Amino acid sequence: MIRPSLTTLAACLALSSPALAEKLSPERIFADPSLSGPTAKGVALSPDGKRVTYLKSKAEAANVQDLWAADVAGGEPYRLIDSATLSSGAKELSEAEKARRERARVSSRGIVEYSWDSQGRFILVPLDGDLYLDSVSDGKVSRLTQTPGDEVDAKVSPLGGYVSYVRDQNLYVKPVDGGAEKALTTDGKDALSFGVAEFIAQEELDRFSGYWWSPSEGHIAYTRVDESGVDIVPRADIGPGGATVVLQRYPRAGRPNAVVDLFVRNMATGQDVQLDLGTNKDIYVARVDWSANGKTVYVQRLSRDQKTLDLIAFDPTTGKGKTVLTETDRHFIEVTEDFRPLSDGTFLWSSEKSGFNHLYRHAADGKLIAQITRGDWPMSRVEGVDETRKVVIFGASIDTPIERRIYQISYTKAPQGKNGKPKALTPAGGWWTAKVAPNGAFAGSYSDPNTPPQTALYAPDGKRVRWIEENRLAEGHPYWPYASTLTTPEYGTLKAADGEALHYALLKPADFDPSKKYPAIVAVYGGPHAQNVRKTWQSASERTYLEAGYLVFRLDNRGTANRSAKFARALDRRMGTVEVDDQLVGANYLKTLPYVDADKLGAMGWSYGGFMTLMMLTADDSPFKAGAAGAPPTEWGLYDTAYTERYMGKPEENKDGYARSDSLNLLHKLKPGSLLLLHGMADDNVIFENSTRLMAALQKKAIPFEMALYPGERHSAPGSKTKGLSVLKTHLEFFGRKLKGQ
Repeated sequence: MIRPSLTTLAACLALSSPALAEKLSPERIFADPSLSGPTAKGVALSPDGKRVTYLKSKAEAANVQDLWAADVAGGEPYRLIDSATLSSGAKELSEAEKARRERARVSSRGIVEYSWDSQGRFILVPLDGDLYLDSVSDGKVSRLTQTPGDEVDAKVSPLGGYVSYVRDQNLYVKPVDGGAEKALTTDGKDALSFGVAEFIAQEELDRFSGYWWSPSEGHIAYTRVDESGVDIVPRADIGPGGATVVLQRYPRAGRPNAVVDLFVRNMATGQDVQLDLGTNKDIYVARVDWSANGKTVYVQRLSRDQKTLDLIAFDPTTGKGKTVLTETDRHFIEVTEDFRPLSDGTFLWSSEKSGFNHLYRHAADGKLIAQITRGDWPMSRVEGVDETRKVVIFGASIDTPIERRIYQISYTKAPQGKNGKPKALTPAGGWWTAKVAPNGAFAGSYSDPNTPPQTALYAPDGKRVRWIEENRLAEGHPYWPYASTLTTPEYGTLKAADGEALHYALLKPADFDPSKKYPAIVAVYGGPHAQNVRKTWQSASERTYLEAGYLVFRLDNRGTANRSAKFARALDRRMGTVEVDDQLVGANYLKTLPYVDADKLGAMGWSYGGFMTLMMLTADDSPFKAGAAGAPPTEWGLYDTAYTERYMGKPEENKDGYARSDSLNLLHKLKPGSLLLLHGMADDNVIFENSTRLMAALQKKAIPFEMALYPGERHSAPGSKTKGLSVLKTHLEFFGRKLKGQ
């Protein structure tokens, strides 16, 4: 596939788009249809390889999704299930489902997830707490459940014999061909749950399920979660109609976690076997997988300090296990999704032990067979495995950290260092993700700063078979009226104090005049896992700042993702130090540019970005005149165990580090009137207490500040359909006064 260069595309837009572009207003950002155009989400390939299914927003309601499909053989995509025909969308979700969606960062309604059975006969669709089954053969949709409680984490068993789900803290199965549901557990209540992923697993370990079917569906492994030792943190859920006190079990740094045990149910006999995870209960169950033949349950056990990760192979009939691989790191270990048990008994495993995340193949007993990828670049994740051709398909940023392509490499032949680089399946220039079928075909999604997200089906060799959502930026596209003002970011690198390259992106208004002076806003996140500088389709919200006459600057500091192990671990036990130093390098660079007004620099960020904004405003000789800090962790002892302890250790082990990063200890350096503090008043992630303690301290010191609070909103307020516009306009008004004197 030949894709036009960014320069060529920009030139084409300039020639063919409207002569006078409309102004991109904040109101339009949150109106329908979405400015990003029709994008495919949750893409999956049917087991028989004949169809691609995906979620797509309604044109008239961008936050409501339907299930769509496209036939591989050709023809127009079509809607499989209209969510409006099954649900009005007015049902109030349970607190458990609201929390689960918040953990997964799901803000849409309608159909937000679905799953195929491995035989390709059914598609299971959870919708507003109930379950529906789409029969592929005749297209009929039947309702499986209609209960007061919500059925969550629903799955079709591998051979299509059962539908399984969790309701009211217990695990259930229901035969697909009819019959009553059966409760596999009945003791779930209060602080005891079965088949669920606890708060920490969801929020910090990216494990959203608590049960796993064996390939033959003869067994099912499941969790028993006991939260009785976890602190109850009374959380005021303040909404527009009043306040409710939620007694949330929230494991703060240094405090007890939930105790997680694992069991395997024999579906034929009804007998349970407990897997022996060891005498130390203060661990994390990071991942659970079945071997291809169903004779082994693999469990990744992560130590509380997250410096040791064991891969344990369990016999599901006895519960006895053997540690086949142990990964250690003196700083911390990041858990991945790259473990792949293969049909020949070997398995794939990723590790950062070489200094970069790379892929390895191990025998069943854990013995290393070969390193598969190597080089001074990280493999970002395994996307799929084609066992017929014996290749692994993965995403990586080999040429530059700010682009991502899809590659394949043999896992049986000589490692890369001897037989050349992996084969690129997609072209350079932007950012690719993929959903891979067992035969190596994949649904690939691409975007770059001038190309909205596009999704197509590709053959195993990377040749495009058909579009799923071309989403071409042309007349009729929602963004077309503003296309002539679409500007490409300027990318570059700066150097950190230790010599590491720091990538940045600088966005300028379409009518940029280098002879003028512009105020600049640094949009920051800065925390682990995130990468802010990528060649992707840019946030429409950020473009409203360009329309308002600002420059927008983003920089990936040490500690952020998609770089070396050394780069990621630079902030170990010292959050709020090196990453702040790097952002100041970026700010000082901005001050050297002749078209930047050095006295009018702002900063803004949410969550870790809110924390960073506070730290940047209170840095020695801070160059920032104003900053908007959204939902900031103001004292890491108030945040959860797995995240905080991974990077900071327990509070009693790192008192100086916790004190250095406590924003209250830095308020004497805050310029009066320079802070805008924002927070959702129902935040169950960064608890509202983080901001109230900051408010109280500022008031005690009589330091003027501004505040915007959002009743009923959780942690994801900026993306909220109801409050997102207010968040954006509040930012613009604040910076308009502070940086432009409006």
